[in-house]
Amino acid sequence: MNTAEKKIVRTIAVASGKGGVGKTNITANLAIGLSKLNKKVLVFDADLGLSNIDVILNLATKYNIKHLFNGEKGLKDLIVDGPLGIKVLPASSGIQELTALDEFQRLRLIEEFESYDGGIDYLLIDTSSGISPNVAFFCMAAQDIIIVTSAEPTAMTDAYALIKVLFTKYQEKDFKVLVNNVKDGKEATEVYRRLSTAAERFLSISLDYIGYIPHDDSVRKAVRQQRALMDIYPDCEASKSLMKISEKINNDNNNHIKGTLQFFLGGLLKAKC
Repeated sequence: MNTAEKKIVRTIAVASGKGGVGKTNITANLAIGLSKLNKKVLVFDADLGLSNIDVILNLATKYNIKHLFNGEKGLKDLIVDGPLGIKVLPASSGIQELTALDEFQRLRLIEEFESYDGGIDYLLIDTSSGISPNVAFFCMAAQDIIIVTSAEPTAMTDAYALIKVLFTKYQEKDFKVLVNNVKDGKEATEVYRRLSTAAERFLSISLDYIGYIPHDDSVRKAVRQQRALMDIYPDCEASKSLMKISEKINNDNNNHIKGTLQFFLGGLLKAKC
């Protein structure tokens, strides 16, 4: 990215305390929602040891992040075209040593992003589940953090645990909550209320509710077909909710003064995980 251009790039980390809550699927579809709003989006599969985005979208990937770290390929060689104009930077699969980046790998990643000139508006980072060093690393580098949870007690407990770690260890105070796979808005609001109450009482921070996605059989159908929900079922209830959330994200212009890609790179460099 040419620093002289000062391109405004929103960097958003999508995280969850627990696996199986639909985080990766949501990330992919939010990217498509933003693309429908005429934004150029790059999705970075930051679950570096377990590739997911390319699997759920059935993308043919010749290279992945391991080829970047071993010096074989550059960032532009890894990025592949996804549905509806989105770009995807795939992770590797079954490479345990990538689950915690060392200093050399961080610097290599920063170097490649600095030289990338893709003209993007949004960088969506699909982190791994849980509270690993990589999760904290990418969350702290991003401008916005979206915490995905569901109504399951374990999902809520683990979402709070992730928020607590990022706050107590890294002093992060701004979190957006997205509730997935619920019966209706009332159930989603109750999930948010319980999380928010705990955060306010024990951490003295407020959480921002950005919406919910209802249970919808179309989601399961899309996953089985390895297609993006908003691509093949754009009129289903879950797609409509995802579109509303995409619009809300795009209309949120607060606290993005430091909006160049260099802000993300600076966060990568400063993150101590």
